[in-house]
Amino acid sequence: MKMMRMINLVRGSVMKIHGLSRASRCLAAEGGVRGLSSSSGPRVCIVGGGPAGFYTAQQLLKARQDAAVDVYERLPVPFGLVRFGVAPDHPEVKNVINTFTQTAQHERCSFHGNVNVGKDVTIDELRQAYHAVVLSYGAEGNRSMGISGEDLPGVFSAKDFVGWYNGLPSNKELRPDLSCETAVILGQGNVALDVARILLAPVEMLKETDITQNALEALAGSKVRRVLIVGRRGPLQIACTIKELREMVNLPNTRADMLPADFEGIAEALKDLPRPRKRLTELMMKAAKEGGDDKAEKCWGFRFFRSPVEVIAGADGKRATGIRLALNKLEGSGESARAEVTGQLEDVDCGLIISSIGYKSIPIDPAVPFDPRRAIVPNEMGRVQDTAGLYCSGWVKRGPTGVIATTMNDSFDTARVLIQDMEAGKLDLSVNKPGAQAITALLQTRGVRTVLFSQWEKITAEEEKRGKSLGKPREKPLDVDEMLKIA
Repeated sequence: MKMMRMINLVRGSVMKIHGLSRASRCLAAEGGVRGLSSSSGPRVCIVGGGPAGFYTAQQLLKARQDAAVDVYERLPVPFGLVRFGVAPDHPEVKNVINTFTQTAQHERCSFHGNVNVGKDVTIDELRQAYHAVVLSYGAEGNRSMGISGEDLPGVFSAKDFVGWYNGLPSNKELRPDLSCETAVILGQGNVALDVARILLAPVEMLKETDITQNALEALAGSKVRRVLIVGRRGPLQIACTIKELREMVNLPNTRADMLPADFEGIAEALKDLPRPRKRLTELMMKAAKEGGDDKAEKCWGFRFFRSPVEVIAGADGKRATGIRLALNKLEGSGESARAEVTGQLEDVDCGLIISSIGYKSIPIDPAVPFDPRRAIVPNEMGRVQDTAGLYCSGWVKRGPTGVIATTMNDSFDTARVLIQDMEAGKLDLSVNKPGAQAITALLQTRGVRTVLFSQWEKITAEEEKRGKSLGKPREKPLDVDEMLKIA
């Protein structure tokens, strides 16, 4: 006990966070947090428990044998978009969770779920408790289409729709009306194709995935038979990859429905295309030409050179019944081609409209610089602008682009820059920082119940147990309070 009191006295003398010295003593008396001894090595805090956060942590732990890393996540459960964004019929993409689990279980790493940074604890409080803070909280905002009627019932963002079928607690009340025959998806990236595939896939294919049971039941009763995937530019600028397109082409009981006019002049351009773009375009043209099984009950198709102008409401004005599109022409060529409106309009009848035009990051705390136009934290190679000791990685650093491997490389880059700053003396490592001992105790005084990784393991075990009874890998609880009760 004498030694513990001495440690607390020393800690109290070096801490600068108002009110935290008493809080840290409380936690020390309770035994502290796994992996965080009284080591005087660098303490790093990561905000966000998704791919960017875990990849940054992995690289830091590997590069500095004396570093202690704490990951704070708003939800009680880790893994971010790998858990809530990857399509349920793509389980192989989720295998990266095994790597993240190894990182979370590292003796110098701690996970703290159910902590809303910016609300439960401020960035300034974290900066005073840690030598460095890395923002890796992703992009949870929706990009607006900026057209009239986009707030009508029947119009959803792809982010929310994906969250609904993947069990994101904030989307559990979505309840999309699937009683219409035609759905229109705006945007032609991989997420748009994921949504189209889930809408048209046989329920038998989805039954053995980790799609939520309520989404599965809604899709089983769906009347959607036709999905149009709309883009403002042409076939040579489409943003999806060949894997996702091939899955659409091979989807059982569906056929492709394209407009021949959209492909005029494309065959002549093939010889000059880079190989990945050429293969993608050839597959698209083959699907457009052959169509598929004439007896298929469902169909899908790309619609190119079209931009949304207005969501059309029904006679009662209470819900979406169609969308008005502007017809475009391209100025320029290749990736840099711009869509210019022609003045012509086209109306499409549909009862479900899903906007897949991109996610965006949102400001987390007034103390953090933010570029509202680009929707990122302004930074240079991951160093947050004009804020020493503050870094960023992933989508909040560069915008919501790329795949998980892109985020991995980006996060490794940020970690390397942080390590360079430590070794160059840009971060004062001579000051002993309290890290999670202080922050966790502060959260306790504020009535915030944190979820450690060992408690998350109780949640995942319960999910697997529930899934087993349904013949699925897991069945996710949709309610945060339920997650906390299981934990």
